Amino acid sequence: MKRKTLSLLTPQGAKLSGTPWDIYPRPQLKRDSFICLNGEWDFSVDEGEKRKILVPFAPESLLSGLEIEVKSGALMHYCRYFTLPEGFLKEKVLLHFGAVDQVARICVNGHEVGCHIGGYDAFSFDVTPYLQDENLLEVFVTDDLTDHILPYGKQRFDRGGMWYTPVSGIWQTVWLESVPEEYIEDLRIDVTLDYVSIKVDGVDRGEVAICTPYGDLTGELRDGRFEAMITNPRLWTPDDPYLYHFTISTGNDRVESYFALRTVTTEVVDGTPRLCLNGKPYFFHGVLDQGYFSDGIYTPATPDCYEFDILSMKKLGFNMLRKHIKVEPEQFYYDCDRLGMVVFQDMVNNGDYSFIHDTVLPTIGMQKIKDTRLHLDKETRKAFEDGMEKTVRQLYNHPSICYWTIFNEGWGQFDSQRMYEKMLTLDTSRVIDTTSGWFRCSESHVESLHIYFKPVRVKKAEKPLVLSEFGGYSYKVMDHSFNPYKTYGYGKFKSQTDFENAVLNLYDQQVIPAIRAGLCATVYTQVSDVEDETNGFLTYDRAVVKVDETAMQQMSGRVYEAFSEATR
Repeated sequence: MKRKTLSLLTPQGAKLSGTPWDIYPRPQLKRDSFICLNGEWDFSVDEGEKRKILVPFAPESLLSGLEIEVKSGALMHYCRYFTLPEGFLKEKVLLHFGAVDQVARICVNGHEVGCHIGGYDAFSFDVTPYLQDENLLEVFVTDDLTDHILPYGKQRFDRGGMWYTPVSGIWQTVWLESVPEEYIEDLRIDVTLDYVSIKVDGVDRGEVAICTPYGDLTGELRDGRFEAMITNPRLWTPDDPYLYHFTISTGNDRVESYFALRTVTTEVVDGTPRLCLNGKPYFFHGVLDQGYFSDGIYTPATPDCYEFDILSMKKLGFNMLRKHIKVEPEQFYYDCDRLGMVVFQDMVNNGDYSFIHDTVLPTIGMQKIKDTRLHLDKETRKAFEDGMEKTVRQLYNHPSICYWTIFNEGWGQFDSQRMYEKMLTLDTSRVIDTTSGWFRCSESHVESLHIYFKPVRVKKAEKPLVLSEFGGYSYKVMDHSFNPYKTYGYGKFKSQTDFENAVLNLYDQQVIPAIRAGLCATVYTQVSDVEDETNGFLTYDRAVVKVDETAMQQMSGRVYEAFSEATR
């Protein structure tokens, strides 16, 4: 059954042709071996009618060619044939999936090669023993949103308001690569302001060559490790997002990757807690980024859509995106790395949501509770912890990510002090926001506030102050809105001028005074409209920018100047 709302194409979706997302999907571990398996597949639900679907777009999306509702727990069956080009096979062939929501069973030529649980992380299988001249690839997927055990984000069948159309099945690139018997499986990159350490999984020996502004820096990989001091370091910032590219060559394998030199810390500067980038107080002037698109839902029509969103926000003067309750394909983070956009990355929530407990009571002031007895189901807790661990491991090397958010507004929150301690075992190099918005715990690097329904006023705290959500003003551009009948936002404006003036006044009259009082970061809601929500700077189809770039740039300049004055 099709949605009763409008089907909106983005400009990129309107021009879509050929094999979608036919680019190397893993920029920080890149080989010359790559076959994209996106494109037209056969697809059926519960052994029903076989139809064509355009992978990697979810069947609920317009770009998939189906735009259907998949019932919770239904069995989706994907299949296609592939052959390997002459000369492709080295010694092993790996089959990769960027993400499949939620439980996927993979078969090649009738043989089950593996199963994966979880809708937001990449996975792969060695399919070498099952290959023939022509190969049948089948993917069997179930997606059960009703039990809320696995992380699901903002997906809900009864979508509306701040809850959105769910996605099911394959929603990121499917691809093949060929590797030697011993190959570079993974990298972990740690940096300071003048030092890099690279840990390599899968091989022990090889050569590392780093390209620097002063020539190549080469050295030996020994026992799977490489360390180097960087002379005359060029530090990564949003204004100068310099990346050091390097190669690792070992035996018959060779990969390309990159790193950046940057640190993010919390410091007390002249008596005020601050967030610091590269050792200096820095104001993170950000926007909430949910990563939804009118035609592809979870998956933009082309990789260029990420660059468009990032550069659109940079043109308004912003330097940070809070990636809200979603893990994106690696391309998004690579674009943030190279274009200079800081990312505050959320974990993806699971567990049940209660409107009264999780929204109403905190909004009227009940923002501290003991959470050790919340969400006691062991399976649900384990699924969240597993998802958090996978997210940090997968995204760890991206320099643009400066901040992890564990829980948002109490959604699925449990035992937050223990989860903070677990996050520290995963990563000590970034800022941790344990409970964004409310139900605060003592263990967090920041004091994180959501303020929508009252003026932005802050008091000096013992931790850096982060306004991690605010604003959300609604201005609906009718011809570019998903739902003609319902509108969701915090304060509604009927004209572009009124909307823009309200946003500017919010910063000038409330945010800038709060900066002088110690505010270190802000996250305005949001980058784009999402379904019923019409509170974006961009329309849902990315066709209209709702604010004047010059006026927003000038406002951003006043924000940075206020912070500069406050930290002199």
